[in-house]
Formats: sequence, structure tokens, C-alpha cells
Amino acid sequence: MKKFYDKKELLFAILLIVAYCVIISPLKANYGYASVEMLVGLTVFALGIYLFVSKYGLKEKYGLASWPKDCRRYLYFIPMWILCTGNIWGGFAFEHQGIKQLIAILSMILVGFVEEMLFRGFLFRALLSKNSTTSSIIITSLTFGIGHIINLFTGQASFETIVQIFFAIAWGFIFTMVCYKSGSIIPCIIAHSIIDVLAECAVYNLTADWIYVISTIIVSILYCTYLSKLKNSF
Repeated sequence: MKKFYDKKELLFAILLIVAYCVIISPLKANYGYASVEMLVGLTVFALGIYLFVSKYGLKEKYGLASWPKDCRRYLYFIPMWILCTGNIWGGFAFEHQGIKQLIAILSMILVGFVEEMLFRGFLFRALLSKNSTTSSIIITSLTFGIGHIINLFTGQASFETIVQIFFAIAWGFIFTMVCYKSGSIIPCIIAHSIIDVLAECAVYNLTADWIYVISTIIVSILYCTYLSKLKNSF
């Protein structure tokens, strides 16, 4: 596997993303995030990624080695932390009860780790090694957002999926810019996990949902513009 990774890093990243979609989408459609089946699937995937990165000394490359230095330069990531809470702007209530809620929370934490490693880790770094910084950021962010189209195959409504794609693209730019400029993927993993965990504790509120989506897009533009003017920390 390591030889294939060394020779075809971009293809390796793409195949990992495809494998993730092929494995996780049916689990979501058939069992949901509050299921043992989903938790096991995500655990295996997350563990496999972590062991691969650790075994071959890739933590530094993918930003898993340390927390960003001089966080003041990035406004302490405050715009990102505020937006993380958006799923509960319309109210807070556990979607499940007992052990199912715990399983859902653990699953969402793992989703945050896996998806950040796939997109901001493997895919972005592979693109960056062969393309310009700008094109790598754009491709990674768009791929992450458009990738949510697979939710159509899990029973999600078309309009909801389209809105989610634009929302995810905005987050994709934030995560990619934070990861690239700070040299660390850790804040992105934490933020992504918080977003997904709170999605399991959200009360449906159409007005609050639209405010969240629009706020995310606006903040993404402003925050990424600010980050683009900073020098990298590595």
C-alpha cells in the first residue's frame, strides 16, 4: 500500500474517498449514525487512516503533529468556533435517547476526523504537490462540498441536498485555508466534529437554518480573504 501511495498519491487519495463513500453511504441509509454498524464502520476507517499515517511518519505532513503556533494570527479561529454552533441556533434537543445518542455522538466525532483527513489531508496535500496553491484549495473545497451529493442516495431531499452542497463548499474553503495557513489539521478536525455532533442535537427551525447557511457563506468569504493575506506558519 505504501508503494502505491508513493507512486500515485493523488489516485490513492481519490480511492480512499471513493471507498469511504461506498462503505459509509449504505450504512447511513440502512442503519443511521446512531447504529452500532455505523460506529464500527467509522472506527475501522478512522483507525486505518491513523495507523497508516503514524506508521509511515506522515503526521507532520498532514498537520497532525501539533496545534498551530501563534493562534492570534488566525484570530484564534473565533469565526470558525462561532459557526460551529450554528446547528443549534434554532434550539437544542437530543435526537436519540440513551446509548443511541452516545453512539451518534461518537460516530459524528469520527466523521469529523475521517473527512478532514481525507480532504484536507490526503487529497489537498496530493493536489498541492502537483498544482498551484490556489487551484489546490479550490479543487479540495469544491470536491468536499459537491461530494455531499451522495446524500441523495440516502433518502435526503433534492433541495436540501443542494443547499447542503453550498454550505459544505463554504466550510470546505474555511477548513482548507485554516489547514494550509496554520500547518495544522487539528482545529479543522475539532470544528468539523463539533458541527456534526451538534447536528445530532438540533431542533428543526427553517429560519435559523437559513440564517446559519447564509452566515457561513458570508463568514467564509471574509475569513478566507483575511487568511489569504497571511504568511504560512511552516
